[in-house]
Amino acid sequence: MPVDVIMPQMGESIFEGTITKWLKKPGDRIERDEPLFEISTDKVDAEIPAPSAGVLKEIKVPEGKTVPIQTVVAVIDAEGAAAAAPATVPAPPPAAQAPPAPEKKELPKAAAPAAPAPAAAPATPVLEAAASPAPSVAPAARGNGKEVRSSPLVRRIAKENNVDLTEVEGSGAGGRVSKKDILAAVESGSTKATAPATVPVAAPPAVPGSAPVPAGAGGAVVRVTLENAVPRERIYFGNFEAQPMSNMRQRIAEHMVASKRVSPHVYSIDEADMTRIAKIRERSKAAFEAKYGTKLTFMPFFVRACVEGLRAFPTVNASADGTTVVLHREINVGIAVALDWGLIVPVLKNSEEKNFLGLARGINDVAERARAKKLKPEEVQEGTFSITNPGVYGGLMGLPVINQPNVAILGIGAIQKRPMVIDDAIAVRSMVYLTLSYDHRVVDGAIAHQFVGKVKAYLEAWNEEIL
Repeated sequence: MPVDVIMPQMGESIFEGTITKWLKKPGDRIERDEPLFEISTDKVDAEIPAPSAGVLKEIKVPEGKTVPIQTVVAVIDAEGAAAAAPATVPAPPPAAQAPPAPEKKELPKAAAPAAPAPAAAPATPVLEAAASPAPSVAPAARGNGKEVRSSPLVRRIAKENNVDLTEVEGSGAGGRVSKKDILAAVESGSTKATAPATVPVAAPPAVPGSAPVPAGAGGAVVRVTLENAVPRERIYFGNFEAQPMSNMRQRIAEHMVASKRVSPHVYSIDEADMTRIAKIRERSKAAFEAKYGTKLTFMPFFVRACVEGLRAFPTVNASADGTTVVLHREINVGIAVALDWGLIVPVLKNSEEKNFLGLARGINDVAERARAKKLKPEEVQEGTFSITNPGVYGGLMGLPVINQPNVAILGIGAIQKRPMVIDDAIAVRSMVYLTLSYDHRVVDGAIAHQFVGKVKAYLEAWNEEIL
C-alpha cells in the first residue's frame, strides 16, 4: 500500500519549506521514524522522519526545491508492498541518472559560444569565473561510488576545514557521517583535503559596468557585468569569499526586517544582583543533576522570574493584530537557541503551570532537540514572549529584535562579578544586565520598566526550593 510523504508545517505562519537533502534514495529500505529528508524553513532546519516502514518508491520533489506545506514530496511502499519492491526498485535510479547524460553532451556545445557570451537581461547581474566554468558541486561519493550521507552542518564543517568527506568513516545508520565523526576527523587531521572548487557567485554586484574582481585564495577572478543599474557603494574588493545565504538565514533576515518595520522598538535596561542565585546554583547543581537527570542552568531562574512579571503585567504577554491588542492567557515562553547554521526559538508552552523542575527539564529538552533537528512543528509556534541569552557567549548586554508576533523580548547579558555599593560599602556582587525590547504600539515605557523591575526583584529575593 503506497504511503504519501508530505511537506510538514514547521511553524506559525509558515506555508512552505525547502528540501535541502534526501537521506534515502528510491529503492532504499526505510524504517518508521527513520530520518528520510532534511528541510529548511524560516524557523526550523529539521530532519523529517519516515511516516511508515517500507521501501522508498518515488521522490517527487528534488533537493533545493521549495514547495507549499501538505505537498506530496515522496511515496513509500509500505510493508505489504515490500515484496514487490525488488522488481520495481531498479527502475528509478536509471531515470534519476538520465538527466546528467544530456548535460555531458551539452557541455562541449556550451564551450563554443563562450566567446560571444550574450548579455544578461537589463538590471540582472552576471557573475562569471575567469577560469573555465565548473559544474555544480556534486554530492560526495566514496571510492565505490556510494554517496556520503551527512547533514548540512557536517558538510559545512568539512568545507570550512578543507576535509574530504569521502575519506571520513561514518558511524551513523547506513554509514552516515555525524558531527562527532567530522570533528574527530578535523582533530586527527588524517583525512585528505578537498581540492578548492570554483563555484559561481550568485550575489548582487556592487558596481555598474564590467570589471574583474579578485576573489579568495587561489587568484580566481570574478567578472561582474551589470547593465542599466543604479550605482552602488563598492562591496567587492580585496580578497573575499561570496557565499549565498542559506534558506534559514534568508528567512531570519526577512523576519527581522519585518519586525523592525512593523514594531516601533523601544528599550528598557536594568541590572539585577544574581549573587544569591549564583550561590544557590553553585552548591546545588551537582545534586540537582544527580537527582533529576538534567543540568541546572541559570535559564529556569530567568524564565520563572519572567512568568511572575508577565502575570503582573499581562500587556507584555500580548500580540498586536491591527488595532486590536490580543492579551494571551497562557504564558508560552520562546527560548532563543543558537545553532551552528542559524537561530531558532522553541516555545515552552504553559510555563505558568510548571514548577522549577518542569521549567529546567523543558528548557534543556527543547534546546537539545533544536540542535539535533528533532523539534516538532508545534514546538516553534504560539509563543507569547521571548527570551534571548547572549550573555552565555560573554555579551555584556544586547538590544534584541522582537520576535513577531510578540510585543516584547528580554535579553540577558553575562553574569559578571562587579564592585557595587551595598549599604554605603563596596561589595563584590554577581550582576547581570536585563534589556527589554518592546513594541511601543502596545507597551508603554512605564509598564516596561515596571515589568523589568518585577523580574529584577524576583531574582534578587529568590526563595524557592529547587531540590
